[in-house]
Amino acid sequence: MAIFGKSRTDEKAPGTGLFSRLHAKLSATRQGLARELGDLLLGERALDEALFDELEARLLSADLGVELTRELLDTLAQRVARKELANASSLYRALRQLLLEIIQPCAAPLIISSSVSSSVRPFCIMVIGVNGAGKTTSIGKMLRQIRLEGRSVVVAAADTFRAAAIEQLEVWAERESVPVIKQPIGADAASVAHDGLHAARARQADVLIIDTAGRLQTQSGLMDELKKIKRVLQRVQPGAPHEVLLVLDAGVGQNALSQLRHFHEAVEVTGLCVTKLDGTARGGVLFALCRNARLPIRYIGVGEDATDLRPFDAAEFVDALLPEAP
Repeated sequence: MAIFGKSRTDEKAPGTGLFSRLHAKLSATRQGLARELGDLLLGERALDEALFDELEARLLSADLGVELTRELLDTLAQRVARKELANASSLYRALRQLLLEIIQPCAAPLIISSSVSSSVRPFCIMVIGVNGAGKTTSIGKMLRQIRLEGRSVVVAAADTFRAAAIEQLEVWAERESVPVIKQPIGADAASVAHDGLHAARARQADVLIIDTAGRLQTQSGLMDELKKIKRVLQRVQPGAPHEVLLVLDAGVGQNALSQLRHFHEAVEVTGLCVTKLDGTARGGVLFALCRNARLPIRYIGVGEDATDLRPFDAAEFVDALLPEAP
């Protein structure tokens, strides 16, 4: 099996290789979570009610959400009551381990069989999400990774709502010599997806990626459009789309959960791509997503470069975001 978008090394020590770059890219996010927790929990403070009150405020401000924050605090309080935790540093280590256990099951890179049969080809990826989440940019980075793996790919510009979306997609595709299937602005998005699937099959392409519109998730028209795209794909190729990838902007915090709920109800999301973690996003939303949705996180976006779309590695993420206590 080949990991789609795989770019791993064994370099895990801070200051070297990919880990070092991820650590640097997450600096702003880390300041919003690790620094606050470190200032609170790496000293010699007593494990009292005042500390837990401050910890609650900081976890909420880091976008973990009320439900998950309460769950974590209850678990930690129980361990303190059993005398398992002796000081603030041990509390920090326990919290770090709990967070890792929450997101570890969601670390699942997108995998495509290394020998896609002609009956399955192309592997069809439908990319969804609201405007501004980073769908088209993420697709562009995926194109680079697919091509580096030696796979052939076709992209369908089914966001017929915005001319800029098609133009942006064409720029990315031109860089990688990837054909773009498109129709005029205002055309039926499902028709574009239909043409894209037929074109990919005619070219015997390994992968088809479908970009979709991203108007507000509460607009029923958008959800109906996405449902139609999925129905049309399934009529042409049973089993398609093989992946429904929802792109979420980490900076929107708990609103990401609302977006996921609406999209999942419409088209059954199979994987997540969480973007803009290099900005001011506090990072806690990843833990909330894993606890509430339990869907695979395929990628995280940590910058503008083509290499800044990373397969999600839970241990690497926690190591970069919440370093081990001294």
